[in-house]
Amino acid sequence: MKIIIIGPAYPYRGGIAHFTGLLYKNLIKRNHNAKIFNFKRLYPKFLFPGKTQFESSSEELEKIESERIIDSINPINWLITGSKIIKEKPDVVIFKYWLPFFAPCFGVISCIVKLFSNSKIIFICHNIIPHEKFPFTKILTKFAFSFVDHFIVQSTAVERDLLNIKPKSSYRKVFHPVYEIFGKPIDKNEARRLIGIKPDEKVLLFFGYIREYKGLDILLKSMGLILSKFPVKLLVVGEFYEDPKRYYKIVEEEGISDFVIFKSEYIPNDEVKVYFSASDLVVLPYVSATQSGIVQIAYNFNKPVITTNVGGLPEVVINNVTGFVVEPSSQRLAEAVIMFFTENFGEIFSKNIENVKEKFSWGNLIQTIEELSSK
Repeated sequence: MKIIIIGPAYPYRGGIAHFTGLLYKNLIKRNHNAKIFNFKRLYPKFLFPGKTQFESSSEELEKIESERIIDSINPINWLITGSKIIKEKPDVVIFKYWLPFFAPCFGVISCIVKLFSNSKIIFICHNIIPHEKFPFTKILTKFAFSFVDHFIVQSTAVERDLLNIKPKSSYRKVFHPVYEIFGKPIDKNEARRLIGIKPDEKVLLFFGYIREYKGLDILLKSMGLILSKFPVKLLVVGEFYEDPKRYYKIVEEEGISDFVIFKSEYIPNDEVKVYFSASDLVVLPYVSATQSGIVQIAYNFNKPVITTNVGGLPEVVINNVTGFVVEPSSQRLAEAVIMFFTENFGEIFSKNIENVKEKFSWGNLIQTIEELSSK
């Protein structure tokens, strides 16, 4: 099939861009004629909370070719993009949907494609209702979904949101595939040497952009109880998308500054393996979620995960098999961490992850796209 993917890709950074690149590569592996229509402007600068939207030249393990054509805030550009897609005559156009900010752009482009071609339109929905409040979310999303033939959702939480917006949708649920872009694990002792951690220390990892809904404050407040049982280091690795002062204040108030290491920046792709390889356990203390690509990075490195019982996270972290699923409270997080180490679950959970990875394969997603495209 001839397939056009609409979404951010290299040189943009972050999980959505990585997903677009991996989707493209796996479509090519299945002998599809795939092409990415990328953004030339993704977010206006005043709306982006981070330091930069772009990878540096050293950050991408494998650059993905794309045509940078889409301007997220220029309606004339949306008409031009739609016309260009029609001229390409694709069998399928796949949109990556995650924020209602992009709904007007995607809605106009998909409308043009739907009205003036026979191309099938598929939306892969990472989120439908955003984590933070966004004005006119339902109205915008309904417009974007007006011209879609089929949807792919990646959790029950997103499935529920889809059916609330568009009850009679044609859709399939496919779990978020494992992120393979970050390479293979390295020796744990070497990884710890690189970041200044002793070989025999117990190490927790909180990884990714730091936003309020991710519950880092809950994890920090759990450290006191954990430390009352045994010493442990917590790596907090990721760029702050909010004021970091309240987190630093918690560290000071809890008296845990000697046990928390902040790496407060976006981590280049070729360094991600260092932090996951150095850790014993990845912790996602989220207070709300749909799904999380962080779990799929952890699984790439066979790292067990403790997560909270919110959104779609319990669907991918199998309780007592690949990690623990707990209520989002400091007490429950602490109890799970203590049990993980005192009962030595690390090795068996890692083996279990290796055995269940097929459930989260890119092949499953590509097969679903092929099946929906034929309907």
